[in-house]
Formats: sequence, structure tokens, C-alpha cells
Amino acid sequence: MIWLLLAALVLAILILPGVWVQRVLKKHSGRRDDYPGNGGDMARHLLAKLQLDDVQVEATDQGDHYDPGSKTVRLSADKFNGKSLTAVVVAAHEVGHALQHARKETLFQSRIGFAVLAYWMQRVAPLALLLAPLLAAVAPGASRFALIIAVGAMLIGTLVHIVTLPVEWDASFGKALPMLREGEYLDERDMKAAHSILTAAALTYVAASLVSLLNIGRWLRYLRR
Repeated sequence: MIWLLLAALVLAILILPGVWVQRVLKKHSGRRDDYPGNGGDMARHLLAKLQLDDVQVEATDQGDHYDPGSKTVRLSADKFNGKSLTAVVVAAHEVGHALQHARKETLFQSRIGFAVLAYWMQRVAPLALLLAPLLAAVAPGASRFALIIAVGAMLIGTLVHIVTLPVEWDASFGKALPMLREGEYLDERDMKAAHSILTAAALTYVAASLVSLLNIGRWLRYLRR
């Protein structure tokens, strides 16, 4: 019985944050005609105010993000063109990442390095997993080494998630919210809602980190056999 309860708790921790995020984002995605511009306008305005003139703003179909390679804030079409609280807040959050990059903040730079390493490790991991059972019969030691490589790739991915948490938190609560508050772009009611939007988004990274940790734990138990 206790295992069923633990399993239900884990599922709740993994699933409920995503459900709540979608609910919060949708709740504040309605058009606001009292706003002078859309998410793209807000991003460009904040970048100009911060004198980050080399950072571009583009619409994308690959999710809201900041690309440090091309120095570009990319917003999904509903955020880029949307005149909603969600669009404005998400735009400010991504500009927060551009500011982290411009200041060369340590955690942001570390995440970039880990992300590049994770990309290459994840390309090697499937091959290692494929070779492991083939090598088991002829070279057990090599098979185990291949599994260690695969688990190592997963570990790097988990480190990316763990480093991402404080980076995202700072972009939201150390950068975006202060910019919105000091610029007096939102009234008190909208500021409270903006805090909820950013908190909800942060929970998605918490859930992703938990999934990664659970996956690594499963493979480590396998390696101990």
C-alpha cells in the first residue's frame, strides 16, 4: 500500500506542475487593450532601455527562449504578437536571460557549457546503450563501460536541469519582476498575477529535474546488479 501511495505522490509531483502552468498561462492570456504593445514590443523596449542594442527579437515556433549564440530573444507567435499579461511577462523573462548573458553571470555561463556538453553526450548515449547488450556476451567489462557512458550522459543532462533552476529563477525574480515593477508597466493586481505566472513556469523546471533524477536512479540500481 505504501508503495502505491509513494507512486501516486511521485506522479502528482511530476504531472500537477505542468497542469497548473497551463492553467495559469491560459488564465492570463486574454487580450488586454489597455496595454500599449504586445510581447515583442515589450522585449524590444526593455532591451533598448538596458542598452542591449545587439540583441534581436524574433517570433519562433520552437518555444519561448533566449539564444545566446545569436543573441536573440525568441517568442512564440502568441507571445510575440499577443497583447496579454502572459505575453508581457514572458517577454520580460527572456530579456532577463539576455541581461544575464550581457553581464556574463557565472551560472548562466555554466549552463551554456553544460548544455553544449549534454548535447554531444546525448548523441553518444544511444550508441552506448545499443552496444551494451551486444558486448555483454563477449566483453562484459566493455558492456558495463558503455552503460556507464550512457548514465554519464543522463547525469550531464540532469546537471543542466539543476543549473537551469537558479538561472531561470533569477531571470524571473531577479530580473523580470524588478524591471516590470521599476518601469511601472503593470498595476499591483497585474504584478501579483505576473508573480504567479513566473512561479508556475519555474515549477516546470523543478518537475524536469525530478524526472531526470528518477531516471538516473533507475539506471544506477541496474548498474549495481
